[in-house]
Parts: sequence; C-alpha cells; structure tokens
Amino acid sequence: MKRWFYSSSISNFINSSKEEILGKLSTENEFDLLRNQRDAWNDQIDILKESLLELDGELFFEYSIPRMGLRIDVLLIVQHVLFVLEFKIGEKNFQIQDVDQVWDYALDLKNFHSTSHNIIIAPILISTKAKEIDFVISHTNQNDGLLYPICTNSINLRKVIFEILNFVNGEKIDCATWEQGSYQPTPTIIEAAMALYNGHSVKEISRSDASAKNLSRTTDFVSEIIDNSKNNKQKSICFVTGVPGAGKTLVGLNVATTHIDNSNDLYSVFLSGNGPLVAILREALTRDKINKAKEQKVKLKKSTVLNEVKLFIQNVHHFRDDCLIDEQKAPIEHVALFDEAQRAWNMEQTTNFMARKKNKPNFRISEPEFLISCMDRHKDWAVIVCLVGGGQEINTGEAGIGEWIDAIIRSFSHWKVYISNQLTDSEYSASHILEIAKEKINIEYNRDLHLAVSMRSYRAENVSNLIKQLLDIEVLLAKNTLATLIHKYPIVITRDINKAKDWLKSKARGSERYGIIVSSQAERLRPHAINVKSPMDPVHWFLDAKDDVRSSYFLEDVATEFHIQGLELDWACITWDADFRYSNNEWKHYSFVGNKWNKIKKAERQNYLKNAYRVLLTRARQGMIIVVPNGDSNDPTRLPEFYDGTFKYLCGIGFDQI
Repeated sequence: MKRWFYSSSISNFINSSKEEILGKLSTENEFDLLRNQRDAWNDQIDILKESLLELDGELFFEYSIPRMGLRIDVLLIVQHVLFVLEFKIGEKNFQIQDVDQVWDYALDLKNFHSTSHNIIIAPILISTKAKEIDFVISHTNQNDGLLYPICTNSINLRKVIFEILNFVNGEKIDCATWEQGSYQPTPTIIEAAMALYNGHSVKEISRSDASAKNLSRTTDFVSEIIDNSKNNKQKSICFVTGVPGAGKTLVGLNVATTHIDNSNDLYSVFLSGNGPLVAILREALTRDKINKAKEQKVKLKKSTVLNEVKLFIQNVHHFRDDCLIDEQKAPIEHVALFDEAQRAWNMEQTTNFMARKKNKPNFRISEPEFLISCMDRHKDWAVIVCLVGGGQEINTGEAGIGEWIDAIIRSFSHWKVYISNQLTDSEYSASHILEIAKEKINIEYNRDLHLAVSMRSYRAENVSNLIKQLLDIEVLLAKNTLATLIHKYPIVITRDINKAKDWLKSKARGSERYGIIVSSQAERLRPHAINVKSPMDPVHWFLDAKDDVRSSYFLEDVATEFHIQGLELDWACITWDADFRYSNNEWKHYSFVGNKWNKIKKAERQNYLKNAYRVLLTRARQGMIIVVPNGDSNDPTRLPEFYDGTFKYLCGIGFDQI
C-alpha cells in the first residue's frame, strides 16, 4: 500500500512545475481540499525548491502514520540521513507540542518501520516566520540513530540539512529498498481505538510479523463465528485469551468498529466494566473527532460527538441496567463484546448489589448468567465474545471465567461454545469446569482464539512471561528470561524515588508517556508523597499534555491497578509497598488497617493482591523502574525488614540497580 500522496527524486521535484506537484497532491487527498491546505503545500514546495538545490535524494509528501491517525508533512532522504520535516506555515514561535509532534513522527519510523530501524533519522521543525536561533546537533540518549529535534525557520532549513549531513556518518540509504520497508506498528489501546474509529483496519495498525500474526487470525476467526451464527440462526459464545498486552481489547474494538451501524443487524457493542478505560477511550475518541473537524474548519458540539461514541463503547453495568428495565426485550445489538470478562461478578456479589442498589431482593444469578440471558432474548441469533485475561481478577466478587462456563452448562446448553485452547491453563482457573462441560455443552477448541505474544512491550515480547515467573518465584526461569530482554527492554531497580523520576524523564522522548503506578493497598508510601487515597482523574492523567499538572507527566498523582488495567504507559515507575513483600522464600500479603499491617489470610484476597502487582508490572511498553523504599526503623509501619526482602529478591533475579 502506498503510504504517501506524492513522491519524487529531488531533481525531478525541482524541475517539476508547482501546478503539477499540487495536482498530484490534490488527487491523492481523500478529504475536501481546503484552501489553507493548498496554501500550505504551496509554501512548502517553494521552501523545498530553494533548500534542496544541488542535493540528490528522494522526497515524500504527506506520509501516513495510521497508528497516530496523522501524516508527516515531508520525508526527505539525502545520502545517509532520513529527514522528518514538520512545517508550521506562518508561525513565529517554536511550540513544545510541535517539537514533540515531529519527534513522535521520527520515533514512529524508528520503532515501527522496518527499513528505518538502523538508519540516521533527523526530525526538523520549521516555523517559517521564526527568528533564527542557534541549534545543536546531537544523538538522543537511547543511541539508536535518532537525533534530537532541531528547530529552524524556512530561510535556514538548507543550512540545517547540510550541517546534519556533515555531523553524522552512515551508509547511504537506498531509496528503493527504504520504500519497500514494512510498517509494523504497535499502537497503545488509545491510539488503536482512534485509528479504528477513523476507519483504519486492524491490519494497518498492528504488526504483521510471524510472531504476531495470530492477531489477524483471531480477528478473522471471530468475524467468521459472527457470520456463521447469523447465516445459521445460531447463538454462539467465544472466549478469546491472551497474555497481558497481546491485543485482546484490540480484537474487540476492531469487531465493534467494523459493525458500527446501529441500523444493521450485525451491529456490535464493546462493553467493559473497567470504568477508567471506558471514560478514557470515550474522551480520546471525542477529542480526536473534534480536533479533526477543526482542521477541516468544521465546528462540532462535544456533547453530540460524545453521544455518538457512547453507542460504540459502553459500560457493561449500563448495558446490564438497560436490560433490567424490560426483562423480555432483546438488546438492539446482536453482537456483544465483553472486555475483561473474567471480572464479571459472581452470584454473591451480584445478588448483594441488586438488593442494595436496584431493589431486587430475589435476584439470584451471577452477572455472567444474566448477561448471557440478555443476549439469549434474540429470537434468531446472537454472539457473545468474551475477552479474557489470565490472572487479572483484582477485586472482590470477580467471578473468573469459570462462572461463564458454569452458566452455560446450567442454562444455555443450546449455545455453541468456541474456546481458546489455552483456557485450561492454570492462570484462567477454568480447567475443572471445562472438564465437566465436555459432556454437557457443544464446545469447539481453537488455537486462533489465543493471543500468545505481547504487543504492548514491542521491544521485548517476554515481559509478561518474566513477570509471571517473578511472581511465581521461579527464580532460575526468571533469570533466563531477563537475560533475553534486558538489552532491548530496560528494567532497573532503586530505593530512591527521586532517582526513579529522573530516570523516567531521561528515557522518554517526544510525547512518550510516563507515570508512577502503585498498588491500591500501598498505604504507607505517604512519606514519599504518594497517597493512594487521594482522588485522581484517569482521563486527565492518561490524556493530558506535559503542561497540565493533572497529567501523568508531572509525577504527582499516581495510578493504581484499577486505573491502569487495560491501559499502558511507555515508561513506568512501580513503587512497591509492604502490602506485598517477599520473606523466607515466599510472598506475604498484608492490608493496612487503622495503624498497622494486617495479614491477609483468605486465598482469594491473596490472589487479588498478587494479580494487582501482575497488572502493575506489565503496563510499560518500553521499560520500567521499580522502587522498593528503604523503610524507616523509627516508623513501625515502614520497618526496613518489610522492604529489604523484596529488594534482595529482585536483585537476585538480576535487575540492575541505580
């Protein structure tokens, strides 16, 4: 697929008329061509014709970055350097968000474009009317061939290009080979939602290498189940499993955006009980649509856009409550995709809630059973897709996936069941009920319903495996796994939170997001200015920019496992408290009550705490730092021995200390 509107050798570009170049750009433009866009191209062409005289190479206008839903103004290949040019026509200043924008473009190519991995990339911001400023050419601290962005005006662009060419050494880039490079992005779930909502396919915004190819296979198989169910008037439920960050939510969003027309009987809805995730995705999609409309000089009301988005992404509890109003009426959706289905409530939790909040004292079924019954109201066909994370139950009353199977056995044996072949793994706690189910319901196992490779940590797929081994105290296995990824995916430990903050800031480039995350039980981190009881707004924390004190960048508010489950950061600081501590070759589980730590004795609650740390330790896409405080011998709630065992255990696995 061609990713650009216009490409040419530099010599041909200089010798071509402006009208010819504009004509080709206009032909490839899929939107209504506004005058300001045509004027911008006009100015860019004039500037480049002057700046590129006597240079050999290739240039590309409007290079698509679907992961970000944006286009690079101009890519320029000259000798051994790939230049990323972002023009701000008529601008007199260099705005920090514009610097981050051109940096993000360069990072996207460096990380996800196969023939850009090992070449020099130079991002340049051109504010055309700005005053001349001094600039310094230097490599970023990752030492991966990416230069720090340089700011210049239109007059000095030529000078900047020549100085960069003289500053760096490298092999000449073969333009034809570079053009053939594959784009294998790994978007955040927020980026993926925006790209899918804007009409991109899952294939465009996800990796296509052999290790990650089953993301497309899983999506295709789920679509096949939906088509077969509709054509055969059949009711089906399928269970998609995957390691943390493998793309389960992406599969659900892709199906939902494929069938977004509520007048069509294939209409689908993405449902999640994860309140922060729903709020963040809705706000991100709303902001994105409004911003794109502004670029087209169209004004939209936020409330109108938000209402449209709400039809596509819903809170599962609102869906449940709508079904309670009329217990005979089928939902408008024939396809319901339940994200983090293992977190649905068991019968005890559901019964208690219904009696207290909904005035239904005789409600005696679990949430999974009720949700299936809602879709079972359809007279012809229906499909439920359960997206399942292993070891992800983190709250009281979460039933696990076994309750869904049990509900099918009890009440919905007429449904066809499609199951990932990995659902029998111990992480999913469903092997016993599946053994019972073999004789009672129609089950088909399929390996395409399991996502085995983490797409979140695109630098190293084995992070989730390492964390599982770390939490299961499989020390030798953890050491071996760490050795395979440590050079690609930095994980370091420290006892000083200020060192950790400096480390985060030094690693992040462009708008790469970083933040501090902690267990919701970490109540004795207050001396480190971390208060888990302090209210924070996850929408601002995850979406707002570096100049907003409510954002994660300020390292003031912290997120817990409840805020961050299903989401991710580029760089994460996990600050470890005494709630989950290593001692005498085992994990000890505590909750802080009143003025002291109390041992957690119930196995279920112990598992929730272990899973909370599993969530925290699998959120970072590019690397993480773990802080284990020193404690304080004068504070009986923070004695050094509460923390030293954990720190020594992590050191023993082989994490570098700073």
